[in-house]
Amino acid sequence: MMPDLPTHSFALGSLTNRVHDRLAAWAQQNYAMRMWDRDHTLWSAEDTPDLTNRLGWLRLPYDTDQVAAIRAFAEEGCAAADRVVLLGMGGSSMAPEVFANTFGTARGHPSLTVLDSTHPEAVRAVSAGIDPARTLFLVASKSGGTIETLSLFRHFWGLVSSVHDRPGDRFVALTDPGSGLEALAAERRFRRIFATPPEVGGRYSALTPFGLVPAALIGMDIESLLAKAAVMADECGPDRPVAANPGLRLGAVMGESALAGRDKLTYICSPAVAAFGAWIEQLVAESTGKNGTGIVPVAGEPLGDPESYGQDRLFVFMALEGDQPSGWDAIQAGLRRSGHPMVMVTFRHLDELGAEMFRSEMAVASAGSVLGINPFDQPDVQVAKDLARQAMSPEGLEGSVAEISSESPRLADALGAWAAMIEPGDYIGLHAYLPMGGPATPVLGSLIPLLRDRFRVAVTLGYGPRFLHSTGQLHKGGANTGVFLQIVDSPDLDVEVPEADFSFGELLEGQAAGDYQALSGRDRRVLRVRLTGDPRSAVETVARLLGACRGA
Repeated sequence: MMPDLPTHSFALGSLTNRVHDRLAAWAQQNYAMRMWDRDHTLWSAEDTPDLTNRLGWLRLPYDTDQVAAIRAFAEEGCAAADRVVLLGMGGSSMAPEVFANTFGTARGHPSLTVLDSTHPEAVRAVSAGIDPARTLFLVASKSGGTIETLSLFRHFWGLVSSVHDRPGDRFVALTDPGSGLEALAAERRFRRIFATPPEVGGRYSALTPFGLVPAALIGMDIESLLAKAAVMADECGPDRPVAANPGLRLGAVMGESALAGRDKLTYICSPAVAAFGAWIEQLVAESTGKNGTGIVPVAGEPLGDPESYGQDRLFVFMALEGDQPSGWDAIQAGLRRSGHPMVMVTFRHLDELGAEMFRSEMAVASAGSVLGINPFDQPDVQVAKDLARQAMSPEGLEGSVAEISSESPRLADALGAWAAMIEPGDYIGLHAYLPMGGPATPVLGSLIPLLRDRFRVAVTLGYGPRFLHSTGQLHKGGANTGVFLQIVDSPDLDVEVPEADFSFGELLEGQAAGDYQALSGRDRRVLRVRLTGDPRSAVETVARLLGACRGA
């Protein structure tokens, strides 16, 4: 591997021959050349726009046309703002959040806050923590019609309008050409509109203006980020031997692992690169979770003993050189003895992150062909959106949304019945429609190892509505192996959405109800708990009762 790239090593055990055979078959099929030629038959006999028109990410590391303009704008932004707030969901927000949490803010640059929650407490917290006259708002939406993003825009537009006679000066649009957001930005005279490439899907957009504009504003060296990604793209290029192609090799490992029943792709990251987990989670889940199959990404699950895991795991250990926590070597040796396949990724420098993002994109795309699915569409995302709109309409949802209060005397029985549905090979999805970083966050985090160790299944935690644009596709479109606990609250103080006939609380409630019905309609196992009283105490009650439930 070239020195400008992360190093990779593999301990695949029983998967070794399967991966070797897959790579040999791809070599015979000229797989790499066909991918770079955008050959849709790698994934489907039928050519659809979601295939051939979604492979523009392959050329992104070489596309530097906008870099100078982005860099110049970032310099302008340093003088104009102390804070940057990005309003976006899913692919529009994940990469900027990773960049901010991994690289921090360079001296003399504004700090970045990513707001991808419609919970009233989250909206109020960001609003209270900024000076709207010294804040730059990035409104990021590929389609230009994302309801959460537009609702957040309307709120902050009203806030800025109260202190600024030209509010558009504080706003920047990141969107595809011809979108409704582009028209809105022109009408309201936004400071800038950055066009994002239509041929790149949201979850593959880290190296487009969606990622590069916020990265430059916080002082990242985006030229170096792209240069390292270009080195990786060269190594994954059409003229490289398949067996030596880093992206295809990882894709073969992911795909063959899932076919062998090891479909819980578990990322264990050292502190310096821990933020990568949220980005890879969306890329894997939304790309592969459809047609009753998929790969379940597990990010943020604390490392346990080898006995904590079932035989459905593929581990990826990722670390910055010198940042590996003590005990990793012993844990890896124990996992190897227990027969768990592993991939080890080591960064020499953090700016190799762009290279690893490109490798991961190629890996997930090629893993999709192993699973026989189209990795570039998201057919089951829209159903939850439609049901959310229906829930917010005067007519409401057809049918009821069953829930139990955290103060109900029947809560222990309900949680016990929910836990009894968990089987080996399942995974638990905790769906918290609560503010990230709120008082209940530490308790929710403690539930992950508790449930994993008790039931020996993978556990994921997602905050709504954020996860609806990430893992939500997998929950509804993937294999029926998820057992979901939806946790909702009733905020004491709501926040109205200007220029709309609903509040943020009503929007969040509608999204939670819509997702519950979408899961139920797909015969998913789901329990909904309504928190009453103090949220932290209520979640502690749920945790205590779950701790008493019988394990597998």
